[in-house]
Amino acid sequence: MRTSDDIMSDLKRLHPLYMDLSLGRIERLLAQLGHPERKLPPVIHVAGTNGKGSTIAFLKAMVEAAGCRVHAYTSPHLVRFNERIAVPGVDGHTRPMPEPELVRLLERVEAVNAGAPITFFEITTAAAFLAFSETPADVVLLEVGLGGRFDATNVIDAPALTVITPISMDHADKLGDSVEKIAFEKAGIMKRGVPCIVARQTPAVSQTLEAEAAQRGAPLIRWGQDFDAFEQRGRLVFQQQDQLLDLALPALIGPHQIVNAGTAIAAALAFGNPRITETAIERGLTSAHWPARMQRLGSGALSGLLREECELWLDGGHNPAGGQAVAQTLADLEERAPRPLHMVVGMMGQKDTAGFLEPFQGLARRMIAVPIPNAHEAAATPDALVDIAEGLGLPSETAGSVPAALRRIMESTDGAVRILICGSLYLAGHVLALQQGVTPQTN
Repeated sequence: MRTSDDIMSDLKRLHPLYMDLSLGRIERLLAQLGHPERKLPPVIHVAGTNGKGSTIAFLKAMVEAAGCRVHAYTSPHLVRFNERIAVPGVDGHTRPMPEPELVRLLERVEAVNAGAPITFFEITTAAAFLAFSETPADVVLLEVGLGGRFDATNVIDAPALTVITPISMDHADKLGDSVEKIAFEKAGIMKRGVPCIVARQTPAVSQTLEAEAAQRGAPLIRWGQDFDAFEQRGRLVFQQQDQLLDLALPALIGPHQIVNAGTAIAAALAFGNPRITETAIERGLTSAHWPARMQRLGSGALSGLLREECELWLDGGHNPAGGQAVAQTLADLEERAPRPLHMVVGMMGQKDTAGFLEPFQGLARRMIAVPIPNAHEAAATPDALVDIAEGLGLPSETAGSVPAALRRIMESTDGAVRILICGSLYLAGHVLALQQGVTPQTN
């Protein structure tokens, strides 16, 4: 019997030799499948540079706390592909699709595609739509893969809501070399008459989004104008025109998660399901879980390499805005509980490494650069990362693996230290697989 690894390996070989930015391939496949994208529950479509996954995690937890059934489509996966396609089980709770069901689903879509050129993301997005169309739910939480305008998820003509999380520089080679160009691509998910929740943005991004919304006839619900959220005396305060909510702080830590939580609350309220009450919103805030976003790693293979008093943290941030968010979170931790910070970093080759590392100047004692095993594209070499870090005045060295880096930190330090593994979601997936003692699936 074939496994999902076997099928996905075969699907990746269908990638076209020349990949134009268009929706033609997925539209063709969806038509052959009977248009499952037209048979979905109400869709909340989420684009942005940072915070998409966390915002969806908050929304999912809030909607589930209201007793509703949720489909969720996210990418990339961290350890196993089935994380991407999550459906409600018999108990109503949303879980990654089980392996036997995933195999049957992928084989169905593979057979219908019949070997035609198509990208891996396009064919697996079609598979997700097929699964969601055949399983009852109250809402689909749909994350854009890359950009928005030509992303495979943008075949949804009439979502219930769209959401745009904070936009910054990333994937400039594919989306454009300015935040305005990137914002234009993200705004492509806006639809006429469909409210769009807009998280906190820079003025340049806001101007682009507002111009595109006016062009497309999409009403905006904007952070700082139509709603706001902030931390006050250990609580999260959310307010909009005629409503103020005094809520517990979110389970996901860091100032940037206040932005993501506030955006999710605005979306939950705009969705308009009367079951999503203030109680459900608060329960969702405090129960949301999203791996590799300032996640403290507890017991496991990697944690076992450390002294008991040491902390091990994992974050998949990989662009300058992500670096700023993580550095601010660690600075807050340092203020409350001072500990020397050591970083273990692996990054993909096309990322702005200097922009990511710069916020850690003066905060981290040392950086150890590591390779990213089985990366889906070229990763930066550890030596290249060290050169950039040293240029920023950050003491650095290389190690052959994450475990080797952790052992070296333990050998060269005493007492309690704080360790952050960061720089790439692909590295984060590798780390979680090591921690859990399982074999990861490549992206």
